[in-house]
Amino acid sequence: MSREQGVDPLRPRASLRTAVVWDVLREALDGQAAATGRESLDVLDAGGGTGNFAVRAAGMGHRVTVVDPSPDALFALERRAAEAGVADLVRGVQGDAHGLLDVVGAGAHDAVLCHGVLEYVDDPAEAVHNVVGALRPTGVVSVLAANRNGAVLARALAGHFAEARRGLSDPHGRWGDADPVPRRFTEDGLADLVTAAGLEVAAVHGVRVFADLVPGSLADAEPGATEALLQLEEAAAGIPAFRAIATQLHLLARRGREA
Repeated sequence: MSREQGVDPLRPRASLRTAVVWDVLREALDGQAAATGRESLDVLDAGGGTGNFAVRAAGMGHRVTVVDPSPDALFALERRAAEAGVADLVRGVQGDAHGLLDVVGAGAHDAVLCHGVLEYVDDPAEAVHNVVGALRPTGVVSVLAANRNGAVLARALAGHFAEARRGLSDPHGRWGDADPVPRRFTEDGLADLVTAAGLEVAAVHGVRVFADLVPGSLADAEPGATEALLQLEEAAAGIPAFRAIATQLHLLARRGREA
């Protein structure tokens, strides 16, 4: 039985960063559970850090393994899971995308999350390949990655036009030497990575289409403003013209055939 408490009815501003992804992911996990006939799935969160998604998935009753290179993040994960009452369903393992299959079982997971990882690994194709290797034959993969177009728009709106131009033409979507993100993706580039690894793209959404462009003072200006902004984000997330300029791209893919 699910232990999930649901989304905070106040829908705080912080939820703007995760609401669209979580809504898609929750529906995918529910569908995967129905398809397999098992209420509790085996979920792997590669690079899951402190467990923002892992703890919520465990709250639905799923068994979640989080792989992350940071001991501090894994310690925070343990504490967060305990506070949420799901410590028995969450396991933290130190490791990274490069050695993923050395620390978790191959072909042992119904769903794999790969959020905020591909921007930083040395070889994104290898990382996706390892993610697929950890998946059962009919599993689902959730990928969240930085969007090149969103970064270009943000630099231009900030008045950094030369940096915006560089980000538009740079093969890794970087706007300069001081850019803290090693790599960004276009929707086509991200989809190509996933399909080359043997997955089929099921859905693509834009994440933080407006949230990173709207000053916090406007979102907090009056009661209900944050909720209205969140509803706008959710409405725009699946529209191609808007997801093209989002800060992040969320891609849901499936491995739909028995091996």
